[in-house]
Amino acid sequence: MITAVALLLTACGTTPPSDSPDTKKGAASDTQQALTQYPVGQRPAAPMLTGKTLTGDGLDLSDLRGSVIVLNVWGSWCGPCRAEAPALKRASEDTRDLGVRFVGVNTRDNDAAANAFERNYGITYPSFRDPDGKLLLSFNGRIPLSAVPSTVFIDRGGRIAARIIGPTTYQTLSELTKDLAAEKPEKRDRSVAR
Repeated sequence: MITAVALLLTACGTTPPSDSPDTKKGAASDTQQALTQYPVGQRPAAPMLTGKTLTGDGLDLSDLRGSVIVLNVWGSWCGPCRAEAPALKRASEDTRDLGVRFVGVNTRDNDAAANAFERNYGITYPSFRDPDGKLLLSFNGRIPLSAVPSTVFIDRGGRIAARIIGPTTYQTLSELTKDLAAEKPEKRDRSVAR
């Protein structure tokens, strides 16, 4: 079992906990990320978040069941979030045809700044409004409230396949999403109502 924890020198949050069987330290440019991957048989269920988006629309993650979901926690005030935004935009566009859907969780932010951030970086996927961190609490500590940015990868069956505490890169996003998109659905996943 690997239990290395990356020191997040440039992240806006705190050092991540090591709570899984496969935590890796990975360097991306001048930033560091803590990547945790969950083996297929050990993936915890992801919370099916519901709430309002930055545009005021309703969003329910259960409507995306059957897709690979990349959930990115961000704030316009966060330097590493600004640094990773172009990679997220590109990965969301490049993997859409594979059945991958990106969703943001904007936390501890105001709507005007968050909407300006999305316009500035050309982000077109929806983002939940989570000004007080209530949505993040439903992850039961798998995403610490102070760990901004963070990214969670949810498989087609609604289970957490991986998470990154800290900033990520296009390469990491692309590799993880393509691997998840290529996974064969398990028999129990086929019976899940969509």
